Amino acid sequence: MHSQATLTELLRGRGAHADPIACVSDVTVEHAAHRPQGHAFSIYQIVWHLNFWMDYERRKIGGEIVSYPEHASLSWPSNEKPRDESEWRSTIERFAELIAQLEGLSNAPADVLQRQVAPDQAGKPPSTAEARLLQTLAHNSYHVGQIVLLRRAMDIWPPPGGGDTW
Repeated sequence: MHSQATLTELLRGRGAHADPIACVSDVTVEHAAHRPQGHAFSIYQIVWHLNFWMDYERRKIGGEIVSYPEHASLSWPSNEKPRDESEWRSTIERFAELIAQLEGLSNAPADVLQRQVAPDQAGKPPSTAEARLLQTLAHNSYHVGQIVLLRRAMDIWPPPGGGDTW
């Protein structure tokens, strides 16, 4: 089992991980909508995708019956850009809320973290809440790294709060 402090650090981007909220909070709607040449997604699309999966896992860990997407494309927004500044700000707010909710789960008692969570698909084994949380953290870390690369490609790195530049 991992320490609760480690789970929180990974969620909040301490140590070797960038702070996910700091990585997006100062991004303008124009930068969020831009997809530099050679990059598969915009920052907006990545944050939307992270929100989708964090919400999915939060609900699964909470015991809800949630349908697993039939195709990966269903976990991405249909549009490359937010409609406007308000939609982008709402996407960021939801991102911060979901991270806070997962942080709350990461601080749950050990028996809660070791509770079995139903599998996503028939024939797959169940996993623990802690395992689902760790998978979500790894997924977040991967995509936050993509956001950092996009910001670097647009010459808007590091964020005001700082970030590794080497």
